[in-house]
Amino acid sequence: ALPILFKMGVEQILKRKTGVIVGEDVHNLFTYAKEHKFAIPAINVTSSSTAVAALEAARDSKSPIILQTSNGGAAYFAGKGISNEGQNASIKGAIAAAHYIRSIAPAYGIPVVLHSDHCAKKLLPWFDGMLEADEAYFKEHGEPLFSSHMLDLSEETDEENISTCVKYFKRMAAMDQWLEMEIGITGGEEDGVNNENADKEDLYTKPEQVYNVYKALHPISPNFSIAAAFGNCHGLYAGDIALRPEILADHQKYTREQIGCKEEKPLFLVFHGGSGSTVQEFHTGIDNGVVKVNLDTDCQYAYLTGIRDYVLNKKDYIMSPVGNPEGPEKPNKKFFDPRVWVREGEKTMGAKITKSLETFRTTNTL
Repeated sequence: ALPILFKMGVEQILKRKTGVIVGEDVHNLFTYAKEHKFAIPAINVTSSSTAVAALEAARDSKSPIILQTSNGGAAYFAGKGISNEGQNASIKGAIAAAHYIRSIAPAYGIPVVLHSDHCAKKLLPWFDGMLEADEAYFKEHGEPLFSSHMLDLSEETDEENISTCVKYFKRMAAMDQWLEMEIGITGGEEDGVNNENADKEDLYTKPEQVYNVYKALHPISPNFSIAAAFGNCHGLYAGDIALRPEILADHQKYTREQIGCKEEKPLFLVFHGGSGSTVQEFHTGIDNGVVKVNLDTDCQYAYLTGIRDYVLNKKDYIMSPVGNPEGPEKPNKKFFDPRVWVREGEKTMGAKITKSLETFRTTNTL
């Protein structure tokens, strides 16, 4: 008889199989992804609707998923009517999103990494507020509220960027929490950070810069990833953007030589500004140690298309509560009920995520 070949999946290496994962599970998930050459999409969520669209797509694709709130997305989660003075709305919205995702994620039966996106220097009070919530949650539950956070001090000098990361990472490491940091800048504009006119040379991080990050953070904890720039841009741009994900191999090689390790890819890397990239560019990045790919602009547009097409197709049924082409007294409630048309956005956003899971080789990794 032929031997039965058992393929170990993500669930076999996690202590917590479903819901929000933390600590060692996050490290094991990213290690497994790096070894098996797939990356996990990170979806920016701004509402319960966008969160469930991502969770449903991941569940149906038998994939892990990362759900993240940006600073502006977190404020929106809290409600546009709340003042964001002192980052009040962004802090409250991020915490609300975290509790919502923690409560609903287990129902989808997949592992979820709960993350916060770019935090520039001027937004550090937001980071402070989330970290305080993490520490309070840790005191009560023995784990932080969020699985991980991102610090993006790439606009500062490397020295200030790294030293600030070190300061925060010490607090995070006490909770076994993951840190993502950025060195070298991502072009384009997001959340009020505008790098549209950045020097092209700055869009490509050098191996020495990446190693300096490793050297500073690794003694604190191995739980960190680096968003090293390789020509990335936020948003969809028609301009001249030369993505060079092959340079990530140089970062791995340089760090490997400096620390003298046998491991081919000692770094956990992140792909930012993924919207509009080619399948080959994604695969080159993933083959070189990318374990997380940010998806935002593509998902925003995908969410719109379902609602847009519904409104255009049902236009004559949503112009008034009563009366449509079938008769002047015909009710339209089943057409204008938000559960109907919002759901159409969830479907098209989910379809985009499903396609990305295939591109990133994440499908059927559980």
